[in-house]
Amino acid sequence: MNDKPLSVSVVIPVRDEAAAIEPLIREIAAAMIDRHYETIVVDDGSDDGTDRILQALAARMPGLRLHRHHRSRGQSAAIRSGVRLARAPLIVTLDGDGQNPPDQIPLLLAPFASDAPGLGLVQGQRAVRRDSLAKRLASRCANGLRDALLHDGVRDSGCGLKAFRRDAYLDLPFFDHIHRFMPAMMLREGWRVETVDVTHRPRQSGRSKYSNLARGLVGIPDLMGAAWLIRRSGRRGLAAPEPQHRLSAVACREDEAQP
Repeated sequence: MNDKPLSVSVVIPVRDEAAAIEPLIREIAAAMIDRHYETIVVDDGSDDGTDRILQALAARMPGLRLHRHHRSRGQSAAIRSGVRLARAPLIVTLDGDGQNPPDQIPLLLAPFASDAPGLGLVQGQRAVRRDSLAKRLASRCANGLRDALLHDGVRDSGCGLKAFRRDAYLDLPFFDHIHRFMPAMMLREGWRVETVDVTHRPRQSGRSKYSNLARGLVGIPDLMGAAWLIRRSGRRGLAAPEPQHRLSAVACREDEAQP
């Protein structure tokens, strides 16, 4: 039995990704072969058999941990459940549809290697998006509007590939869709944010959980709310002093996973 402390928890929110989830988990294992890590998959109310596939995988992979929402509560809630269950001080997230290549994880973790002071988040930015033209244009407009209001300096905050300190994340105010505003919220709390260009793949199976219209309709109130939180933070803009937090391993009981 390996008693070495875990260094990284990989958290995957997933809903109805029966075809994609097993190849994704195996790719993560290959990308993390030299690290002591765990993978936490949060099944957000899947009804396509994803849960059965995950249970079969977990029986063969000791480092795979599962948590299930019996009804869908959204991607941000799924990520939060996974982070609260995580036992490592660093978290990596990626989407469960297979479009975020796991071989990009080391790029996200590299800036943390020297325990960079004040670094709270490394945000992946898709260098070339492998989505439909309509989705790319909608995302470009949304990111432009977000940056105009939040001034976070990030061009692709919706990219699922992220690495961040667990303690920094748990200090953030929680609201639905916060995963799309992580850079701004980290900056609000005084953490430093870095960006890394990452690759992106076409979706091979399943379908997106939001249409462009639905994504826009849910995003506008959240954007207004994020802007309000920043204004009410008491800081002048997002360039705040770096906090003197230390990176430390923390444990979390399974029954604390509910947001």
